[in-house]
Amino acid sequence: MPLRPVLILLSVISLAHGATQGRAASAGVNHSAFRIPHSSIVRVAVLDLGADGTGRRATERLARRLADAGTNSETKLSLLDRDLGRAASRGVGYQGSLNMTLSEARSLGAAIGCDFYVTGDAQTVRRSSSARPVYFEAYASVFVVSARTGRLVLWDRAVAEADKPEQAEGFLLDELDKRAARYAVAIQEAFAREERERFNPPADEGAGLIDLSSDEGAGAHTDLREPAPYKRLRPAYPDSASRAEAEATVDAEVEVSAGGEVGRVEIVRWAGFGLDDSVVSTIRQMHFRPATRDGQPVAVRVLLRYNFRRPTPTPQ
Repeated sequence: MPLRPVLILLSVISLAHGATQGRAASAGVNHSAFRIPHSSIVRVAVLDLGADGTGRRATERLARRLADAGTNSETKLSLLDRDLGRAASRGVGYQGSLNMTLSEARSLGAAIGCDFYVTGDAQTVRRSSSARPVYFEAYASVFVVSARTGRLVLWDRAVAEADKPEQAEGFLLDELDKRAARYAVAIQEAFAREERERFNPPADEGAGLIDLSSDEGAGAHTDLREPAPYKRLRPAYPDSASRAEAEATVDAEVEVSAGGEVGRVEIVRWAGFGLDDSVVSTIRQMHFRPATRDGQPVAVRVLLRYNFRRPTPTPQ
């Protein structure tokens, strides 16, 4: 059965760093050949985290705190006008998706005219449980995205609970105050990393691979038998995704050697909430029957797709 794309239907507070994208950590970088200027300005757009009261107030609070936190480094964060960012994102049809391809994410960043942007979702909702008949949960899912690469730099989910909605929201805003400095540092570190990659790009370890990850690539190599996993592994649906009730599609480009071993893995459609990490971890455990041409094994790049759905609750 062809691997491109492999469809696997599946029914924290944690961070997803750019390393998840599978870039070779061992690639040599000549730091002495390039130095980031002592003072750099990084343009950051904070997009709406929601249209209701909690979403608006969380967006305003986060933008203010990021602006404050971004002054405490040689790499300064310059927050773009929110009205202009909102108009630009709506102009290209962005409706708040937290499940984008690298191309979609880059296009959105280019339309806004920023280096990084923050998007997400913030709400206050009424909950009930056997232990607490009625309570309120305020949450904010925060995604930091690189406009240059389209990669998901960081995701985070802050949650607060209280007996009254205004109390829950207040606790949430206080929590965002505490976390904004971490978001600012993540942006500054990603900027520095991207500057190094731009002037000292890592060696292309995929040279010579046959690219089957797109329709065009597969169509150009119809004489090739695609690789097949010896065992299909199912990525776990992590607790972090369950708590966020996340449903998404994660795409990964995977290099498979002529020996059937997995090489570089890059997430090319991200989803956050621990789903990207789950996919990468699963792919790293896989072994393949190699792709062949005229009976000879060849190295290829393929696209693997995983559709995550919330598991159906088990009847009591």
